[in-house]
Amino acid sequence: MKRKPPCDSPRSFLAALVLTTSAACSGAPGQARTCGEPGQWLSAAKTGVVPENPVALGERMAAQQVVLLGEAHDSAEDHRWQLHVLARLHARQPEMAVGFEMFPRRVQPVLDQWVAGSLSEQDFLTRAEWDKVWGFDARDYLPLFHFARMNRIPMLALNVERSLVEAVGKQGWDGVPESQKEGVSRPAAPSPGYLKTLRGVFDHHPVKQRGDETFPRFVEAQTVWDRAMAQPIADLLKTRPGALVVGILGAGHVRHGHGVAHQLKDLGITRVGSLLTWNQADDCAGITRGLADAVHVVREPAANPPRLGVAMEAHKSGIRISDVTAGSVADQAGLKSGDVILEMAGQPARIDALRVLVQRQPAGTWLPLKIRRGSEELDLVARFPTAP
Repeated sequence: MKRKPPCDSPRSFLAALVLTTSAACSGAPGQARTCGEPGQWLSAAKTGVVPENPVALGERMAAQQVVLLGEAHDSAEDHRWQLHVLARLHARQPEMAVGFEMFPRRVQPVLDQWVAGSLSEQDFLTRAEWDKVWGFDARDYLPLFHFARMNRIPMLALNVERSLVEAVGKQGWDGVPESQKEGVSRPAAPSPGYLKTLRGVFDHHPVKQRGDETFPRFVEAQTVWDRAMAQPIADLLKTRPGALVVGILGAGHVRHGHGVAHQLKDLGITRVGSLLTWNQADDCAGITRGLADAVHVVREPAANPPRLGVAMEAHKSGIRISDVTAGSVADQAGLKSGDVILEMAGQPARIDALRVLVQRQPAGTWLPLKIRRGSEELDLVARFPTAP
């Protein structure tokens, strides 16, 4: 008989824990089954999904060289969780650095100035080209940046220019000039498990990127991206071997140790921990062995402000969409990466104005958008869900 996943009341990261491994997650008769309780840590074992002792987990993670915290970029709950974990790890291991996928290497001096206290919040975001380079809501990330600054924790710019990853995807690693590679070394070959995952991602990409003849280059691009983020971490640990580096990056680079952890191990960094969040509404069966050292159960608050679900950057004609979150309002409206928003509700499109407009959008209402896709102008409608 298959064992049911255990449940327990929520615990803080360092709180004392008394767990009963026989408790079930099925809930009352007739209720939808949920996975754990918000605040609980879970992991996969031979016997099924089991609770993790948060004290022991914290000690284990603080003893690593690197701890990777995977996120959904547009999830405010994920960023609150990251801050919570970061603070608890820092309490155990104050010799720390924090690496961020959100910044390309060229803005490292800006991060140094921010941590040193010489930039205002707005100057920091402007000089780091946040809206151009990243585009997700800065308010979700600012508590992390302020924590690093308050405690004088070095911040590492982990990413590279998007153009490098795109060039590898089109020309292959060997076809890209050394001068464009930003010092990134040839990545380690991906594991069979990662190849399978990337195949699934690739098959959902636009038609122009499909086909076996381009899949190897797609794989190269992804592994170069992973390698690029692993290298600054490995470089710091060469000069500060006793430090703990916490990586803030997308969950796709963290799951199953396929991405950044795999490249770190190729670079000689073997003690790598990984933590993820897990939506309580998702089936516990998805928490499989090797997914991460542990997952933290969260429940997205119903009162979250509306989100369009895009990464965006300023464009001379309005706002360029650089990424669209699957299943988001933007995705359902038909917005695609590369689209340029020209107008929103009849007004010229600007990033700051669009964010305010979206946040004030009442539940169940529509937001008309005029976009340019290639040489064509289209009218789309973003439909915001009704209140639960």
